[in-house]
Amino acid sequence: MLVFVINKDGKPLMPCKPQRARNLLKHGKAAISRYKPFTIQLLYGSSGYVQPIDIGVDTGAKHIGVAAVSGSRVIITCEIELRDDIKSNLETKKIYRRGRRSRKCRYRRPRFLNRGKPGGWLPPSIRSRIDNTFFWMDKLSSLLPMPCLHIEVGKFDAAKMIDPDIGGVVYQQGDSYGFYATRYFVFARDNYTCQVCGKKDRVLRTHHIIFKPEGTDRPDNLITVCVDCHNHKNHQPGGILYKWKEERKKVKRYKEPPFMNSLRVKVYRRYPKADITYGNVTTVRRRALGLGKSHINDAVAASGAVSAAFVTPDTLYIKQFRKKKRSLHEATARKGRTVKNVTSKRSKKNTPAQDGFYLNDKVSLFGKEGYISGFTRGGVFVKSISGGYITLEGKAYKQVPAKSLKLVCHNNNWQVEIRSP
Repeated sequence: MLVFVINKDGKPLMPCKPQRARNLLKHGKAAISRYKPFTIQLLYGSSGYVQPIDIGVDTGAKHIGVAAVSGSRVIITCEIELRDDIKSNLETKKIYRRGRRSRKCRYRRPRFLNRGKPGGWLPPSIRSRIDNTFFWMDKLSSLLPMPCLHIEVGKFDAAKMIDPDIGGVVYQQGDSYGFYATRYFVFARDNYTCQVCGKKDRVLRTHHIIFKPEGTDRPDNLITVCVDCHNHKNHQPGGILYKWKEERKKVKRYKEPPFMNSLRVKVYRRYPKADITYGNVTTVRRRALGLGKSHINDAVAASGAVSAAFVTPDTLYIKQFRKKKRSLHEATARKGRTVKNVTSKRSKKNTPAQDGFYLNDKVSLFGKEGYISGFTRGGVFVKSISGGYITLEGKAYKQVPAKSLKLVCHNNNWQVEIRSP
């Protein structure tokens, strides 16, 4: 993969090959400016030869594709993976916080002065993804000379995706319109019949197919069950309620379209001079270029390139990591403790550092490289960038001894890897 280059004054130049970068560093003509992405800075005065760079960006709810194109040459390709667990973590934190108010521990009064929302407010899960999308677009644009942004956005009608025949005032009416509450709509939809035993004239309840915090209170996540069938046995693996949960996870969700609509509005306001395009346009361009479907190829097509010749097949893969866990308490706060948790001490799973290692440090062990994802008493968990655990050969447990680790580098909350096809 090519190396980013900036001149002595900090202005970006054309990327160079790794061999050229090594020679400049070896002879003292350049110094390392940053490691992620790897960038060198020239130590001698040089304006350098630059060309206009078209940067194509394929925005998405979780994956972002970026391609830098100079003429017909694709010089840099990058794929960024964002977090999608923020909402569930916030829901879990809310459950823990409400539960701990009834326990005998340090009391935290409810807050009632934080209910107002400023203008332009977005939910934390959406705000995080939008901010990080803009962060990497600005970061990569600042490392390339004469950049011109070409951004692919999406415009979706989620209601029409669910019901193609919807129209008129029906847009303003949900599934439970005309019913006293959602649960009564679910009862009427299921004909007041238990969906497990098929009997009527029983005391009925609404059962969440997928429990909170992952699940919702929408009618499509609720089912009618009688009190006799809504028991512990049916909730266990192999039970009918558990089977519904596994099947429900395979149902198509529609949470990405609203995010893409919010992102589109923010892109128009943040980059008024950028070339904005849509998926139906880039699909035609990508097929004309003879490229397959991927985030990188969509970004190349979005850049407006007439032809595409990849200078290198390597891709810069960047993944976001949840480095800090701020919750002081868990659902079972005293489990496994020798003393009561009356001073709000963090449990071992919340430890940010141990034995000289920190969360998300890049380490090498057993001939592989990975990232520290957690600590145990005397050991650590190490994952690859793809999410798999690196374990001792022939062992089933995931912990590895800290003495077997060799530090490669410290990390912030991003993991960066160069991938080859």
